[in-house]
Amino acid sequence: MSIQISPIISVAELQNLLESKEEVLIFDVSNGKEAKENYEKKHLKNALFVDINTQLANIKENLAEGGRHPLPEVKDFAKVLGQLGISPTTHVVVYDDKNGANAAARFWWMLKAINHENVQVLDGGLTNAERNNFPIDNEFVEVKSVAEYPIEKWNLPQILIDKIEEIKDNKDYKIIDVREESRYNGISEPIDLIAGHIPNAINIPFTNNLGANGLFLEKEKLQQVYKDVLDNFKSENIIVHCGSGVTACHTILAMHYAGYNFPNLYVGSWSEWSRNNKEMVLKH
Repeated sequence: MSIQISPIISVAELQNLLESKEEVLIFDVSNGKEAKENYEKKHLKNALFVDINTQLANIKENLAEGGRHPLPEVKDFAKVLGQLGISPTTHVVVYDDKNGANAAARFWWMLKAINHENVQVLDGGLTNAERNNFPIDNEFVEVKSVAEYPIEKWNLPQILIDKIEEIKDNKDYKIIDVREESRYNGISEPIDLIAGHIPNAINIPFTNNLGANGLFLEKEKLQQVYKDVLDNFKSENIIVHCGSGVTACHTILAMHYAGYNFPNLYVGSWSEWSRNNKEMVLKH
């Protein structure tokens, strides 16, 4: 029987892991226009770069089809993992420059969704690694590809836009929007075309998962953050979304860390919903 590892790993634990285990790969999954350039300037020693747009998503020309970061086909993800050197036995540690909320948690979710056991998100990301004297450099890291990863399907719960349409007024379901309060309230929208939120969605910003130090809250405190929702609704009736299906994974990670079952991820999120002439709350 395999031992369940924590979805979150501290800097000290990562250093110990690297000393005790050979097959460990570290990935920088930071997002943004300058993410690759920033990686080339500095990254955790031996970390490889993963591009959310080209390797962890299948972006359509029309963003109404799946939003800004729809999942790739599993066969394409299988090829990417092989190209990155990840096999079913690889211990994967992922980080980014936004405390796991940039795209590290998305990569974590995708690996968990294909039943990859040994994957963890570095608590506090790049900033905390630097703060705790983890070796940082700008050296080129060669990718050692392996065979295509054996995948059949995504195994974690997801929900599609038509189902959201069907259940949004159903009191047995709860939709959680993890974006910043100003975006949820329709006051500002720096990325998508329309500001607002899905009717009856509640707002629990992903930043509630973190303490002032940028680290994940302790399990007991995370349980308090989500207790009212997760104790009163079945996990299969809970939907988590954000702007494009990336940061939502940060909240799913926090829930899993706190000991709750996986809720549904709505990958299309607000970026898809707001482009499909759906009912919206534009000012809250």
